[in-house]
Amino acid sequence: MKRKVYTLLIMIFAACCFFPTITYANSAEPPALIVIMKNAPEDVSVAIISAETLQEGEKSKTAWETSYAFYNRDIGSNKEIKIKVSGNGTSYDQIIGKQYLTGYNSIVTLDFSAQTITAGKLLSRSILLVTLRVFFTLAIEGVIFFLFGFRDKNSWLAFLIINLLTQGILNVVLNGASPFASYLILNLILMEFWVFITEIIGVLVFIKEHGKFRRLSYVLVANFASLVLGGYLITVLPI
Repeated sequence: MKRKVYTLLIMIFAACCFFPTITYANSAEPPALIVIMKNAPEDVSVAIISAETLQEGEKSKTAWETSYAFYNRDIGSNKEIKIKVSGNGTSYDQIIGKQYLTGYNSIVTLDFSAQTITAGKLLSRSILLVTLRVFFTLAIEGVIFFLFGFRDKNSWLAFLIINLLTQGILNVVLNGASPFASYLILNLILMEFWVFITEIIGVLVFIKEHGKFRRLSYVLVANFASLVLGGYLITVLPI
């Protein structure tokens, strides 16, 4: 029993090792402001008002969500930012206060219909996206687990616990990245390596059904499938 407790602690430590892998700033770019739109119409547009001119942002639409990225040396210089929001036949100005511009890359959520600003990503949004990614990953790894002949209920219980731990942490970390980050695939590969190590330990210790070779083969195939799926989900779901 003590051995399994120690092993579980080692797994948690290994899984947590990939927390520092996300890098939020890129010194080659000026400070960024990411505006995530909520309740936005299809024709929404956002621009920074600077010296009576409009700076159009870099628009990204992924699934149901529209986001804008602005790169400007004035962002994060202890100044508020004024933006013009247009869409659905309406237009209004919105002030983004200094309290929202606290990092090199600042993220805010703009509710188009309510005309309100919220710092960072909405908790409800993060919960939804993390849940979706974990669900899809568990589904594909569960199919592979079944195809490898695992039927014992204790094996399935261990499978769920191990994957909820590793995939939950991995996707929480991914959720902390910028929606416009260009390094996500590299971070995903690095984090999947730690997931692979953690799951090897967990499967060998907590799952006794079938031989060691079959269990190791399952982990290898499942994590390769998870990596491919994770890379695909990065392109089709918001970050």
